[in-house]
Amino acid sequence: MLTDTDNRPPAMNRRKLITIAGLAALTALAACSTVSVPTGEGAGVSSSATGMLAGLRAAAGRGPLTPDTQLEQAALQQAGYMASRERMSHTTGWGKDFASRMKDNGVRGAAAENIAEGRFDQQKLFDIWMHSQGHRRNILDPDFGRFGLAYVRDGRDPNLRYWSLVLGR
Repeated sequence: MLTDTDNRPPAMNRRKLITIAGLAALTALAACSTVSVPTGEGAGVSSSATGMLAGLRAAAGRGPLTPDTQLEQAALQQAGYMASRERMSHTTGWGKDFASRMKDNGVRGAAAENIAEGRFDQQKLFDIWMHSQGHRRNILDPDFGRFGLAYVRDGRDPNLRYWSLVLGR
């Protein structure tokens, strides 16, 4: 006569099964992780964009923007994040949205951000942004008086840059 306990696998087999299942789960998780590729050089380039922004804003009847180190730092952080992830995004993952980044960088008041990815120089960058309604609106917004511009090169392709322009009061 068999009892319920006779149908159960021995404890040793159960432990092996649990161990194998755990190892399989860890292997699956490890396969999902991404390989981190180092990014290339980055730079805050606000000073070189001052004249170009002044010309664009003057043509629209707006005053010039002043380069700002806090905004440039926030732009450089975002460009670096995008380069490390190889994708454009206004967030930095795990709840770090644009507003959180501005607060963390000591930026108070209204702010906006333009981002881009491409194999182009600063002149082409602003040409692209000025032909995009939302980006153009940010650049010409009369409420903004300061800006920070930065890029970080892609780690695999030095001609590919991730750009961020942060505008503030």
